[in-house]
Formats: sequence, C-alpha cells, structure tokens
Amino acid sequence: MAKKKNLSTGAIVGIVVAVVVVIIVLSVIGMFNTLQKLDESVDNAWGQVETSYQRRADLIPNLMATVQGAADFEQETQTQVAALRSGAVAAKQAWDSATTPEEQVAAANQMEGVLAGFRSLNINVERYPELKATQNFETFQIQLEGTENRVSVERKRYNDAVAILNKKTRVFPSNIIASMSGIEKKTYFDAQEGAEVAPTVEFT
Repeated sequence: MAKKKNLSTGAIVGIVVAVVVVIIVLSVIGMFNTLQKLDESVDNAWGQVETSYQRRADLIPNLMATVQGAADFEQETQTQVAALRSGAVAAKQAWDSATTPEEQVAAANQMEGVLAGFRSLNINVERYPELKATQNFETFQIQLEGTENRVSVERKRYNDAVAILNKKTRVFPSNIIASMSGIEKKTYFDAQEGAEVAPTVEFT
C-alpha cells in the first residue's frame, strides 16, 4: 500500500510539473506571437507614413510650378517662389532616393521646410486673379491640406504602435522573449528641430 501511495504521489507531482511546463511554454509562445504582431504593426504604420510622404512629395513640386507659372508676381516674390520650387524638386529627389527610415525622415523634413517657406510668403490669392482662377492651384491646395492631415494622423498612429511595442520590449518577461527573437526597441518619429522654419539655402 505504501508503494502505491508513493507512485500516486509521484504521478501527481509529474502531472503538476507537466502542467506548469505547458503553461510556461504556452505563455512564451503567446508573448512571442504578440511581439511579432506588434512588430508587424509598427512596420505597417510606418508604411502608411511613407505613403503619405510620397503623396506629399508628388504634390509639392506641382503646386510650386502652378504658383510660379500662373501668377505675375513682383520680382522679389517671383524669386522666392522659384527658389521654393527648386527646393521642392530637390526634396522630392531626396525622398525618391531615400533607402532608410532616417533618410526618409530627413527628406520629409526637407519637404516641410519648403512648405514652411511657401506659407511664409503669405500669398494672398485675392491679389492675383489669374492664380485664383487656376483650377490646378485650388486642386493642389486642397489635396495638399488633406495630405498634411494624413501625415499628422499616420505619424501619431506610428508613434502609438511604437509605444505599445517598446513597452513590451522593456517589461519582464516579454523583454527576454523580445531579445531572444531579435525584436528591438523602435524609434519614435520626431521631426528634426527647426524643421518648421523656412530654409535659408539658396537653391540652384
């Protein structure tokens, strides 16, 4: 009888150990899958930011060309608009050639500098009837405003996704699983300081 009791106790211990192991394994698998999904969510969110940037990169040179070609500005303003148009083309080229997120952010900031310069002109459409009457100008303006809103929204979504993933990579025990699976902390989108200021570079 004593021998049977010992076997029964051993079996119970074995079952308990097996259950604990299964729970641990399932927890590890769950954390791994969660981290993979969060990592994919960050990549997807950045893809949406890229899409918004690409749309803006395509619009800005067209807007600048429309402004420059449709209105007979005074010489000083015409010179500023021409420089901004060249800057817009350069920013688009920088975006198109960017191959890393860092280069993309730099190109995006370059575009924002062009936009800031455009806004600083304080163009009053009422002063230029031929510009006001240009349908392309109005169309580009509306599209650009919509694109700016999209950029802002997608940046926020990206940072939100990064925040969720980064928390998982820092807290125990998911940080261990993240380290073992090669998932690292992501960088928040943060526009470079001074990106909102119009550039002073003279474009050729």
